[in-house]
Amino acid sequence: MISFFLNGFGFATWVSRIPAVRAELELSNGRLGQLLLVIAIGSVLTLPTAGALINRVGAAHVVRIGVSAAVLGLGTTAIGTGILHSVPIVGVGLFFYGVGIGLWDVAMNVEGAAVEREIGRTIMPIFHALFSLGAVAGAVIGAVATGLELSLVAHIVPMAVLAFVIAQMTVGAFLPRDAVHAEGLSGPGRAVRAWLEPRTILIGLMVFALAVTEGTANDWLAVALVDGYAVPHWLGVAGFVVFVSSMTAARVLGSALVDRWGRAAMLWSTMAAAIVGVLLIVVGGHPVIVFVGIVLWGAGASLGFPVGISAAADDPEHAAVRVSVVSTIAYLAFLAGPPLLGLVADRIGTLHALLVVALLLVPSALLVPAAAHRTNSRVA
Repeated sequence: MISFFLNGFGFATWVSRIPAVRAELELSNGRLGQLLLVIAIGSVLTLPTAGALINRVGAAHVVRIGVSAAVLGLGTTAIGTGILHSVPIVGVGLFFYGVGIGLWDVAMNVEGAAVEREIGRTIMPIFHALFSLGAVAGAVIGAVATGLELSLVAHIVPMAVLAFVIAQMTVGAFLPRDAVHAEGLSGPGRAVRAWLEPRTILIGLMVFALAVTEGTANDWLAVALVDGYAVPHWLGVAGFVVFVSSMTAARVLGSALVDRWGRAAMLWSTMAAAIVGVLLIVVGGHPVIVFVGIVLWGAGASLGFPVGISAAADDPEHAAVRVSVVSTIAYLAFLAGPPLLGLVADRIGTLHALLVVALLLVPSALLVPAAAHRTNSRVA
């Protein structure tokens, strides 16, 4: 749980200072977007090999490697911005951060899935709720640091070092390696073959759609409220806080509901909630209706990623490579989502561009049966 919390904490620590980075480096929105893309590139290049690395050295060691790379990246980014004022150095830092969080993300999810199997009930959504809580904590500290006008180095470097120390101290509590990796050592051929499994790819495509659902709110909800309803910026941010709070609460409650009603029923229910929520935000008009829409959207975005990861890890023998595949496909959403919404927003407005989420969820609902619980499914 601590690993998930720290991952979210580090992410929000960075995100909370993006406006400061833009100001310090005097970047246009377009240049900033290109710089942010470097994070996703680092992650996407790393994720396909993460599963094989986890099988080789174990999830705990990969988390250590990922945390180290992420902290190095954040520190380099802060120094490159606040002291050296160098865009290339910031780009290198963000690339290392992307590599680090890619490894960290897959390894902690493989470990979480193993814990889930050990105790025999669904708890992956709770792990992801801890990520959300970490993000809230990081955002609050980031807001305070911004209000106190702390430099990026004075804020980011201590937070990164703190996360590094706590992570290195706590990964020793991970499950024994044999409990996580029943297959022993795994070569690259098995990782490649996992990309040819129809079920794994279908789960990945489903998670892709739900990652777009979550990521769109992260990137565009506050802006859409400001542009579409002419609310103050702080109120737009407050709308995002409502979204994150709703998503976190739904993840905590969702674990028991998945065990009671099954994965498919809960995924279809949350997809429907997200669709209705987006529609209410776009056409609601009244503040109460928009608020209800945000709550529904947050709840609707809550279970897709954690339940998809659980489904990919059903068979412990091949969990690492399959989680790696699904995570890679999902991370592509963070590459494709923001530019796509930006292009649509330029044509029909930011608020109405949110309808892309509702449209994408309709066909993705057809993929839900692929996430049904299975055991002992083998890589061809």
